[in-house]
Amino acid sequence: MRKVFLISLMVMSINSFSQRINVTQGSLAVLKDQPTINVEFTYNNMSVGRFSKEEDYIESRKKELNFKAPGTGDKWAIAWVDDRKSQFEPKFLELFNKESNCIGGSKPEAKYTMIIHTSFSEPGYNLGPFPGGRKNASINADVTIVETADRSRSICTITIDGAPGRGGLGYDFDTGFRIQECYAVCGKRLSTMINKIKK
Repeated sequence: MRKVFLISLMVMSINSFSQRINVTQGSLAVLKDQPTINVEFTYNNMSVGRFSKEEDYIESRKKELNFKAPGTGDKWAIAWVDDRKSQFEPKFLELFNKESNCIGGSKPEAKYTMIIHTSFSEPGYNLGPFPGGRKNASINADVTIVETADRSRSICTITIDGAPGRGGLGYDFDTGFRIQECYAVCGKRLSTMINKIKK
C-alpha cells in the first residue's frame, strides 16, 4: 500500500510539472536527426528566494551563518557556486541522457547547442519533522537552442517554471542536494520532449 501511495504522489508531481514546461518560440524538430547536443549552463542575473539579486542573497545568508558559527558562512558561499559544476549540471545531464535519443554534454562538435539559463532559484529548507518545517526547492529556467556555429538567432526557446526539488523520504537537509533534484527534473522533462519528436 505504501508503494502505491508513493507512486501516486510521483505521478501527481510529474503531471503537475508537465503543465509548466512550454515551447515558447520555434520548434524542437531540428533535433530530430541529431545524435548529440552541446549543453551549456548560465546563471547571470538570477534571483534567489525573496532576493531579486543573487549577490544580496549570498551576502545575507553568509552573514547569518557566520553569526551562528564564524567561518561557516564563507564556506557556504563557496559551496553555493561550486555546487553548480559538482552537483547541478552533472545531475541534469545524468537524467537528460538516461533515456535520451539525443546525448547531451560538452560536445562542441554538435550542430546545436542548448543553453540552460537559471533565472530563479528557491533554495527551500528542511528543519525536520515540525509543522512548517520544510519548503521544497524549485527553479525557473529559460532554455534556448541555437546553432553551435552561429548563435545569432535562437531556433527554439523553452520556459520551465517551478521545477521542484526534494529528496526521497524527506532526507534533504542539504541545500545543494535539494536544488540538484530540480535539475534532475528539468533534465528528464527536456529529454522526454526531445524523444517525442525523434520517434
